[in-house]
This record gives sequence, structure tokens and C-alpha cells, in this order.
Amino acid sequence: MPGTMRGVYTNLTQIRRTVFCEVAKLAYTSGEASKESGGEPDYSWVDDLPYQIIPGDVATYRESVFLERAIVGERIRLAMGLPLQGVDKRQSLSDGVAEAAKPETYYQPPLVNIIKFACNACEDNVYRVMREACQGCLAHPCREICPKKAISFKDKKAFIDHSLCIKCGRCANVCPYHAIHHHVRPCADACGMGAIGSDENGHADINYDKCVSCGQCLVNCPFGAIADKSQIFQVIKAITDGDEVIAEVAPAFVGQFGGKGNVDKLRQAFKELGFSGMEEVALGADLCTVQEAEDFLEEVPAKIPFMGTSCCPAWSVMAKKEFPKNADCVSMALTPMTLTARLVRQQHPNAKIVFVGPCSAKKLEAMRKSVKSEVDFVLTFEEMAGMMDAKEIDYTKLAGEGGDFDVASADGRGFAVAGGVATAVVNAIHRRYPDREVKVMNAEGLKDCRKMMKDAVKGKYNGYLLEGMACPGGCVAGAGTLQSIIKTTGAVKMYAKKSARKNATENAYRMLIPALERDDDGKHEENLVAEMDEAQKPKETVR
Repeated sequence: MPGTMRGVYTNLTQIRRTVFCEVAKLAYTSGEASKESGGEPDYSWVDDLPYQIIPGDVATYRESVFLERAIVGERIRLAMGLPLQGVDKRQSLSDGVAEAAKPETYYQPPLVNIIKFACNACEDNVYRVMREACQGCLAHPCREICPKKAISFKDKKAFIDHSLCIKCGRCANVCPYHAIHHHVRPCADACGMGAIGSDENGHADINYDKCVSCGQCLVNCPFGAIADKSQIFQVIKAITDGDEVIAEVAPAFVGQFGGKGNVDKLRQAFKELGFSGMEEVALGADLCTVQEAEDFLEEVPAKIPFMGTSCCPAWSVMAKKEFPKNADCVSMALTPMTLTARLVRQQHPNAKIVFVGPCSAKKLEAMRKSVKSEVDFVLTFEEMAGMMDAKEIDYTKLAGEGGDFDVASADGRGFAVAGGVATAVVNAIHRRYPDREVKVMNAEGLKDCRKMMKDAVKGKYNGYLLEGMACPGGCVAGAGTLQSIIKTTGAVKMYAKKSARKNATENAYRMLIPALERDDDGKHEENLVAEMDEAQKPKETVR
């Protein structure tokens, strides 16, 4: 079952977070040094980072300490937004920093990458007999049920001839001792798009025509061979360059850094990191709710048979990519990230806006032409934690700035949890039409989202509001989260209840929605799949 490692702090977790911390330290240090010297900082010491992260002469996790350092070196490059290089090192890390530090440097596609020499080349979709478990029973049900006669017995143990096996799984289902195991590659098992296959060496390989950057593969790879690119270095550079940098934080932030989700603590943390300000994306979630409620009332069933929610980019791209004839059935409402950014830009037109959240796919969404002008950078909670570690900030011990930040509704804050978006939209509709029946269907994980969409296209959900979430559990299970899904879900729900505004329609900013809309928003949504495909297409060359 995919997702079994989530919420478990492993060696891989430690290495990944150490890399983010060190890259953040590098960005702060180089920025400060540049200010003091008035020139280019000395990056030569950066080449020692893999040795600091993996010290000593003896390998801890792999067959060679040199391999361990090479993998860490690749992770450092990805954390700086740079392309992978492979085993043949052609550019030093110090030269890479200089490249990453160039003005307006963003990562090059693809976003999600496989470090090939870190991949275990796991078997995928193969049935094998665990000989110690096989009892060589008299009934031999595995042999009798096999339609291709692929199973025989050797030394009283079952044996599968893989040249004949069609991987139907019947043998595994009938074995009374559960001695036949279905081996699947963990990353492929977690991918709801079927985007992961194998290259000529048996290593995992991503089909970017299918990938929607949900990030589930990278958090489910037990060897840490998959990673997405980061903009942590570029965000800190903007801060140290003296730019006005404002964070907009996704509703799933509650409990991620410890404590009980105090917004005043979070504001203080961002201030100490060098940000100019912070806003909750729950504000934009309220506005998105109002938009989707209006769209549903106007269009279902008069213009379209059902309507899917828009806020999860991985879900909406999957739906529009795989069901193009029904693409108009997915809401064209602006996402909470974009709406919040537009709100912020009204008061801070020259600011750099950073979305901080749980989601890898938001990085891909921000690469769209229609969004890039609104959101400059995207960080995950894990990357922000790296920044706090670099500055030695203990979130739980912060006093907080005080003040009243109770502007978003309970429903807007509930967007982070599966079912929360649909609940918010239904509540907004009922505020205007209390007796209007709104049927809802929701799905978590892209496999189930696809099934829901197939059923909807067949007419099973006519008149329904469909909520799709790429991550099982909702945004609280995103690839960039820090805490367990169950813990965060409870924290988000408790925090939402504290809001004095229960319904999205009570948000004072809802009257600004017309001013936040653009004439070409609909056109951009029609081009969603093409834009996202373009943003995923590999353009890099090994340097």
C-alpha cells in the first residue's frame, strides 16, 4: 500500500532536511558576504558540503561513502534549482552556486527528477514465491489455478516461470500461506498517473507526458532516489538582496512546525527569516469558494452535467488531460494561491510573492504563464523548515507578534483536509439557497480521482459537485509536509473552529473578486494542459 512511510522520521528524512538546511545557510551566508564585500562572495567552500553531511570514511547507508556523497551532491544541486549531472561530475558545486545566484534564476524543467545511481532498480509488477513460507502443500492451488501453467514444483516448493507468467495474481490470491508476493516498485505504486516505468538498466524512469508532479513518488521511494527541484536558494537571495518578499501560507500549515498553529508565531518566524510579511492562503480559499459556488449555481446542470473543484493542480490537470471532452466540467475558478497573490499585489505591486505550502504540484502551477506573474516562488513546508533550521529558529518558543489575524473563515481554513473544499462550496451555496440540494462526491489519490471522473463521464454523478485531491488525505498529505497526516488533520480542524467567520461568504474580501479577475483568465484555463506539459518538458543538458 503506497504511503506507508509517511509520518515516519527516517534516515532519508534526516538527509533531505539537512540538505535544505545547508542550502539555506549557504544562501544566507553568501548573501550577507556579498553585502559586506560589495562583490561576488567566495563559493569555493561549498564543495565541502557533501563531506560535512556525510562525514568519515565508512559508508553508512550504501556500499560506498563516495556514492553517498555523490548522491548528496545531486540533492544539493536540485535544492538550488540546478539540473542533475550524473556520476560524471562536470561542474563543481561552487560553480553551480554561482549559476543559481544569477538574477531571476528559476529551476529548469523537469521539476521531479530521478537520481539514477541512487535508484535500487526495484522489481515492478513481478510475482515471486517466498520459499521459506511455501509449505509445498498437497492441494497445490496456485498451480491448478494458473491459466498459463507457469507454476511448477521444485524440491516441494512452488516455482514461477516468468516467461509464461501473465501477472494475473490468481496464484497469490489462492495461496493459503500467503507465500506468493506481488513485488511492485514503491514509487510506481504511489504514482496515480502510471507515469513511472523502467529504463534499459531497470532504474525508475518518469514519463513526463503523464506526470503531474504530485510528488507522491518522491516521498515513497525508500532509497531517496527521487527529488524535486527547489527555489529555496532564490527566495533567500531575494531577501538578502533587499527585495520586499511576502509569504502566502497554505491552510495546511497548522501544526507543521510544532505548537498549535498560532498565526502570530508564524508571522514572527517569517519576519526572523527576513520576509516582509505573511498572509494566509485561507483568504484566497474563501474567494475560491465563492467563485465555485456561483459557477456551480449558474452552470450545473444548465451548461455542464457536473462540476469538479479547481484548487488541486495535480487533480485538475489529470482530469483535463485524460478527459479532454469534459475539461469544461472542471471549475475555472482561480486557485486560492493565485487569488491570495492578487490580493497581496493590490497593496504591494513590486513585492516578490512566495507560496509556502505542502504541495510539489504548486511549483509546477507557478510555472504557468498566467500564474508566474502573480507568484514568484514556491516553497514547501519542509523547505521552510530548512530555512528555520539554518537561522536556528525554534517555532514553538517564539512569543508571537500578537494581534488579530482572524480574517479567513473556518471553511477556508478547512481546504487543507479531504472533503473540505466541497464542504465549503456547499455551505456557501446553502447560505444563499438553504433548501438547494447539492450532491457531493470526493476522491483522494489520483487513481481514485480517475475512477470518479470515469464514472462522472458515464453519467453516474450528473448534478454533482466533485472534489478531487491528488494526495490521500488532502493537502495535509502533500509531498512537502512535515507531520503525520492524522496529526495535521486534527490540528487543521481545531484551528478552523477558532475562526469567528464560519462561512466563506462572510469574508470581507469577497467583494473584491471582480477586481481580482482578468479578462483572459478563462483562456488561460483552456490552455492549462498545454502550459503544464510545456512546464514539465525536460529542457536541460548535462553540464
